Amino acid sequence: MINIRKFAAIDIGSNAMRLLISNVVEQEGKEPQFNKSSLVRVPIRLGQDAFTVGEISQENIDRMVDAMKAFNLLMKVHKVERYMAFATSAMREAYNAKEVVALIKKKADIKIEIIDGKKEAAIIASTDLHHLIKSDETYLFVDVGGGSTEFTLFSSGKMITSRSFKAGTVRLLNNMVHDVVWDEIEKWIKTNTADYEEVTLIGSGGNINKLFKMSGKQQEKPLSYIYINSQYAFLNSLTYEQRIAELGLNSDRADVIIHATRIYLNAMKWSGARQIYVPKIGLSDGIVKAMYYGKI
Repeated sequence: MINIRKFAAIDIGSNAMRLLISNVVEQEGKEPQFNKSSLVRVPIRLGQDAFTVGEISQENIDRMVDAMKAFNLLMKVHKVERYMAFATSAMREAYNAKEVVALIKKKADIKIEIIDGKKEAAIIASTDLHHLIKSDETYLFVDVGGGSTEFTLFSSGKMITSRSFKAGTVRLLNNMVHDVVWDEIEKWIKTNTADYEEVTLIGSGGNINKLFKMSGKQQEKPLSYIYINSQYAFLNSLTYEQRIAELGLNSDRADVIIHATRIYLNAMKWSGARQIYVPKIGLSDGIVKAMYYGKI
């Protein structure tokens, strides 16, 4: 006999909002399987508001309310038993965030929790990485978002340290990441990876998933530093319009993908990593697993 339970996660990021609905398949004597039932992505770039003027605009508040009403209906139709909604960097920095959260609860009946970078990194890191992380190797997990990037170091199968930096794609797009932040990231990576002979990257986020898809590689195979470097040069050689027309990128992906690639490339360079694995995981996946296992 199998039992199927449904959980949902809402990730309110700086570049987009996502609703993930997962089927958790329970079978006696076996580990539960987490299967994606539905994923809806809405490109509401909250970071453009939060990082430039410090508040979420009325237009985007209205769009958020509409999106949350739709998410609520979708969860109802799917018969979701439990959900959690987390907001990250953009909502952390918008001075009207509390008012927006209260309005969405009132109008869409969705309760949103604004989480800090440390909790965000911990939830993402709690996703199913054991099939990738070998007990005798060292990994730097890099999750690039619109407002921040989370770095987590694993070695000997254990999490060693984690840090969140205000260096995300939407900030970079608006020239809001100063050299001092890059210097801090470089110092942190070099200091924390210095004692390890070999480091491999694990990349998370929509942009690295797109780069991986463009490579045509099988899911378990890593991308090389040479490939990431060549893609960075290639993407820079195209105009924004060419990235949309010739590569088929969404309009809200075509401008930020270069900045994300730069972050991954620098992380590989500063850690000495020659390869990057790209499992299909993110904050939404972490929320679902953490809910199921009673961690949140």
